[in-house]
Amino acid sequence: MDPSGGEVEYEPVSVKEVLAEMKDTAELLIDLSFSAVLNGSDDVAREVLDLEARMDVLQMQARMSLLMAARSPEDAEQLAPVLGVVGAAEKISDAAGDIAKVVLEDIGLPEAMRAALPEAVETLVRTEVTDTSDLADRTLGDLNVETETGVRVIAIRRGDDWLTNPDRDTDLRAEDTLLLRGPEEGIADLYRRATGEEYDPPDPPEPGIQDLERAVDSIVLMKNISELAVDLAYGSVLFDSKEVAEEVVELEAEVDALQSRFEAWTLRAAARVEDPVSLRGLVHLANATEVISDAAVEISEGVLRGLGTHPVVEQAVKESDEVIVRLTVAPDSEFDRVTLGDRAVKTETGMGVIAVRRSADGERDWVIQPGPETELRAGDVFIAKGTRSGAERLAELTGSEYSAE
Repeated sequence: MDPSGGEVEYEPVSVKEVLAEMKDTAELLIDLSFSAVLNGSDDVAREVLDLEARMDVLQMQARMSLLMAARSPEDAEQLAPVLGVVGAAEKISDAAGDIAKVVLEDIGLPEAMRAALPEAVETLVRTEVTDTSDLADRTLGDLNVETETGVRVIAIRRGDDWLTNPDRDTDLRAEDTLLLRGPEEGIADLYRRATGEEYDPPDPPEPGIQDLERAVDSIVLMKNISELAVDLAYGSVLFDSKEVAEEVVELEAEVDALQSRFEAWTLRAAARVEDPVSLRGLVHLANATEVISDAAVEISEGVLRGLGTHPVVEQAVKESDEVIVRLTVAPDSEFDRVTLGDRAVKTETGMGVIAVRRSADGERDWVIQPGPETELRAGDVFIAKGTRSGAERLAELTGSEYSAE
């Protein structure tokens, strides 16, 4: 089907381009769905459902093209993992849609959940460009928004079309809907320039149900780990790394364990709250988050089974909106023994460090969603997402090698 519910007919498409758009859309959907919950925003939740419909079209196009390409058993063996990547992206899309419906259908979510999410979700804001905005009819490169404010325009909706990979040559137009992600101060400045109005951030409520705190903590951690698992899964494909793919499997197992703990704490809390039905949304959120972690394993399945990365998938990941890099801090580099906050990594490079892995006494330990206080040390391996130019700058600062090839 198409987004309006019509039929999709086969037409030749670039599988590489479709896969790149599916990857960008899947990652955007995770951001948007949790932001809809955080802000209690029906508007953002509806954007999620629109993108979910777009993903349905993309996955159908990809499947038809891959079936047309399989002409022998050898082709089928090579393309099977690609179908796995397609199916996994669709599962992420469906899970994000389920999260959005928690908001749209007022299924019920305790205030404790919304109070906990601001620390787990980077500020993401939806805004429209007015006719009088100084952003209209200028390119992102000309505006230099990311370098000056640390804010990324992660997607643009123009009428019924989505631009999920805006770059420096993308122009902004009046009536464009922008999805902005970054520090709140930069968001406020860009929102004001786009609309002429002051940005009024949501005021998260204080946790009011103490019995739910452990359940809420579990689901927030599930969300963080699932996002990391998806990033590492695409990273395993890009680097054709079985080691990174195995980390994805370990993270998925951790999400399963957290879900068991979440269920136990939620059942205990249900006996103590005035209206147990108000916890339904929390259960939906946990189930959808667990699906995302399962999908991450499916993305890396081909690498795990030694089939390698099909060139079309590897190229799609390389050419998608956000590049994923895996860098090592070199001894005596500018990042050795300094915190991410000290170096203002996000502002200086536009790259977000999403995880740090360090080894001690033969044991590997992940720091998930590192913050400004996280210190990097020589030998630390870290995963970062952002623009290609930002990745090159970050590699230079850490003393690592980075190749765009």
